[in-house]
Amino acid sequence: MRTTKTGSIFIISAASGTGKTTLVSRVIANHPEIRVSISHTTRAPRGGEIAGQHYHFIDPNKFEQLIDEGAFLEYAMVYGNYYGTSIEGVKMLQENGFDVILEIDVQGAEQVRRCLPEAVSIFILPPSFQILAERLRSRGTDEPEIIEKRLNKARSEIEQSLLFDYVVINDDLVQAEMDLVHIIKSHSLTQSKQQRFIENLLENS
Repeated sequence: MRTTKTGSIFIISAASGTGKTTLVSRVIANHPEIRVSISHTTRAPRGGEIAGQHYHFIDPNKFEQLIDEGAFLEYAMVYGNYYGTSIEGVKMLQENGFDVILEIDVQGAEQVRRCLPEAVSIFILPPSFQILAERLRSRGTDEPEIIEKRLNKARSEIEQSLLFDYVVINDDLVQAEMDLVHIIKSHSLTQSKQQRFIENLLENS
């Protein structure tokens, strides 16, 4: 008989405009055993975003209080706003058997890899830099100067993909979703993740 597993942590990062959020949304919508950790942020909600579903929206003073309390697994200041991953939130999902996606930038990914070396890191790449620029401009959510900053930063972010365990190219959204799910599923079959089942099997042999 299978015992309840402790979920794994999957870091997913990408340069802005790569389609990371859309890709992760598809994965969690189609695979209820996978959850995304809901980050805290001090930025204002964008159109259609719901508090507690897309982000926990809090003011800068509250965010800094949580930093002082050691409440974040990682946090960063991005374009003038704080973003952070709650330790308690991630731990609760893991203990309930869910595999947990941390949808974070490369700076946050480095922090998580340092304190949780067992986490699996996945970088989402665009099919080309030109397509990345087109995606950013077509979103219509940022001012032109912010878009230029994101494009300037994208090359250095993409260079960080060399530090990740896996790379998924988001050219075709359906294929990219399949690739991402295959990585998550295959990790659950490693010997270390099956150790509890093996021990129970031997005990009851």
